Amino acid sequence: MAGAAAVSATVYRDDFWRSLLYFNVYRGLVPVVMFAIWLLDQDLLFGRAKPQLFFWVMALYAVFSAVAFVGIVARRPGFETQLTAHSLADVLFVVLAMHASGGISSGLGLLLIASQAGAALISRGRMMLFYAAAGSLAVLGEQALRVLQQPDSSGQMVQAALLSIGYFATAFVARSLAGYAVASERLAEQRGLDLANLAEVNQLIIQDMQDGVVVVDQRGIIRQINARAIELLGGRRVPERETPLIEYAPLLAEAHARWQRDRQPLARPLRLPQAGKPGLREVGLRTVPVGGDAAGRLVLFLEDRSRIQAEAQQLKLAALGRLTANIAHEIRNPLSAINHATELLQESESSNPTDVRLLQIIHDNTRRLDGMVQEVLKLNRRDRVHGEVVDLHAYLGTFAIEFCNNERVDPSVMVVEVPDPVEVQFDRSHLNQVMWNLCRNALRHGSQSAGSIRIVVRHGDASDRAVGTVFVDVLDDGPGIPPSVQAQLFEPFFTTASAGTGLGLYLARELADANGGTLEFAAGPPPTRFTLQCKSAAESNRA
Repeated sequence: MAGAAAVSATVYRDDFWRSLLYFNVYRGLVPVVMFAIWLLDQDLLFGRAKPQLFFWVMALYAVFSAVAFVGIVARRPGFETQLTAHSLADVLFVVLAMHASGGISSGLGLLLIASQAGAALISRGRMMLFYAAAGSLAVLGEQALRVLQQPDSSGQMVQAALLSIGYFATAFVARSLAGYAVASERLAEQRGLDLANLAEVNQLIIQDMQDGVVVVDQRGIIRQINARAIELLGGRRVPERETPLIEYAPLLAEAHARWQRDRQPLARPLRLPQAGKPGLREVGLRTVPVGGDAAGRLVLFLEDRSRIQAEAQQLKLAALGRLTANIAHEIRNPLSAINHATELLQESESSNPTDVRLLQIIHDNTRRLDGMVQEVLKLNRRDRVHGEVVDLHAYLGTFAIEFCNNERVDPSVMVVEVPDPVEVQFDRSHLNQVMWNLCRNALRHGSQSAGSIRIVVRHGDASDRAVGTVFVDVLDDGPGIPPSVQAQLFEPFFTTASAGTGLGLYLARELADANGGTLEFAAGPPPTRFTLQCKSAAESNRA
């Protein structure tokens, strides 16, 4: 029973019940109008044969219409039950009224044509033959009864038969019309679903766009706005009510009004305040009429010029990096030749002290240039990542010994703190370059006493919003980095050392980024701390 009710509710929607309600309005008006005509002029055909019967038939017909209203509003019983009861009641009351008015000659039988056509259209063609057959049998039965009572009225049997044929013809025509109505309804439903899906897709696309989108109607009311536009316009949410553009973004409204007046694109970008940040942001405005109608809705596209400039700068830096790497590769061989010739001249016994000093200057500077070339060539290796699992406990222990031996410092200078064996996903050669650069900087600026350099490994937690992340902190006891140069630490070719290349920290950050990590400097009082953030091997395997 629950399944049948669900099917009924699905098939017969509100529009079916609404149509039945309107048709019942017509049914209620029929007895009222006929009764009024009968009262005004009783010499007409209506109720001529049996006035009392006609009176009671119209009264009962009106009462039935009123009861039908209650059933339709309550939607009980079901739709098909009510429609069938209404159609059979129409047949009964109309045929009785026709009998009370002198039979087929009264013309009241034509009322059943409208009743049956309406029932067929409302039911979308269902039960139409049944309604036509019921009406035909009732009309023919009434005429047969009249022939038995009045033999001279047998000639009207042909009229009753023709009227019955009209019932069936009406049913077939109504069925065709109902078929067209059903097809149109299904097409409209499908188009409605397509439009709803298209609107949802458009909404998703608009919300995911990098540019801001604001849709404004001809009255200047905001009809649609995406999250990017809200961010570019200051971050204030748009109220649910109709919001004029001039109240939400006056500068944008002024530019919009100027475009509507002149129909010319803006020559300059807008300068809008940034949400929670000082200064102004340049935002380009592009206006596109919807459907080509300049007087209707407009779509305002907001382009963040700073983002475009940043992307262009990234492309320039990438191109410059490739050019620099190619140049470095080309000068490597002649630089090696100069260095080799200098070493040969230094071995010559005929060199005077002045020549020896000059040759030493050449040798030192060629070695410095060679080191810079080596660093530049390493930039090309950031994309050659061979991810592997590195056990930091074993790796840092070995690294500390190798570093102290290579730099000729006491092993007590470097302290490694690894609480538990922890594994990270990182290219071992890249990790070695990053750690070597950080520890060499720490050694240069630290006191080189016991515990001068500390390497601390810790796990990220929920408070860091970095669960599944490993942090490697490199600290030194040096005087710290002046705030004036902290913003330039990771810029290429920036260095505070006379013999440095300025590529160490830049290359270290690039390698960390290539392995899915980050390298950051922790601003604040000493000790100086650089933090390398790595992916945990367990988290990488789970992903």
